[in-house]
Amino acid sequence: MRIKKHLNHVNTKEKPTVTFSFTRFCQLLLDPAPPLRGAALAFPARLRNTWPVDHTVAELTDQLIASYAKVGGINHLDGKNLPSKSAISAIAVDLLRLSFPGFFGDKSVYSSQLKVEIAALLKSVLGRLEGEIYKSLHYVHETEEKELTQMARSATIEFLHRLPGIRDLLQTDTEAAFQGDPAALSTEEVIVAYPFIEAIAVQRLAHELYLQEIPLIPRIMTEWAHGRTGIDLHPGARIGSHFFIDHGTGTVIGETATIGKHVKLYQGVGLVARSLSGGQSLKGIKRHPTIEDNVTIYANATIVGGETTVGAGSTIGASVFLTKSVPPNSLVTYEKIDVKVTSKKHRPGANYEI
Repeated sequence: MRIKKHLNHVNTKEKPTVTFSFTRFCQLLLDPAPPLRGAALAFPARLRNTWPVDHTVAELTDQLIASYAKVGGINHLDGKNLPSKSAISAIAVDLLRLSFPGFFGDKSVYSSQLKVEIAALLKSVLGRLEGEIYKSLHYVHETEEKELTQMARSATIEFLHRLPGIRDLLQTDTEAAFQGDPAALSTEEVIVAYPFIEAIAVQRLAHELYLQEIPLIPRIMTEWAHGRTGIDLHPGARIGSHFFIDHGTGTVIGETATIGKHVKLYQGVGLVARSLSGGQSLKGIKRHPTIEDNVTIYANATIVGGETTVGAGSTIGASVFLTKSVPPNSLVTYEKIDVKVTSKKHRPGANYEI
């Protein structure tokens, strides 16, 4: 085998051909300084020698291994197999497809094919979710494999039996969003475009697993939705029908919050705990407020504490920080907050242009 290399020649218009053998070509690959200037390969010698790279990787590996030994609290080595975040996010998408057929898929769904497609999707979800629930149960239970398998199958089937009821609630949320936002073009737009629908759908799905005391998975689901929508709804929160969060970004609803029917929130609302200084000692205690039916809470309001109840029919104004209960049909606003308007002409040198 012979390889031809064409070299530029400054003294002639023609390009003479230099021919060398395959053996010589291999020598050129290994030679850091080829004797023929014109025959030098395009990549420099440092890229042909991987020893420095291997040495660096080995050094970095040793540093990380030392860190694993020193900082052990964030390792999970030689332990039980935990649920997969990527697998659960994929399951969440398929659960949205089951809850809103024709909205979260890549192709149209026709009534004539619906039963076949739903059956195939359900079978897939059942198998994958059962596997993740098995890993979650194995994480907290010291039980024989056979019993864990039965528990996982039973929990998965029970959860999937609840999908029609979850859909009933999601229908009321969709209607509340459409009726509560004059900018909404249609209920179809609400489902395909509003981040709230995705957030509340995942929360309602995760809540059912939370009620079954399935560890890890419910929180993974809602945090996945949180990352996608900017709306942080804990799977433990109890939320009534006809719920709507307009805009939604920055809204936080804690684990022990209770929300009645026909409640409307705006962006940045927080239903939060009074203090978390007690840490794990507060587990199981109601830490977040109760919002009764037909309440509206405007942007950036914060309602604090497990003893705090907002009575039915009340309205909480924007940016209110509420730490005590209010009776039904209350209007809660700040007083003595003045907005001063002056002419820029009377403030020479001030420039407020952005």
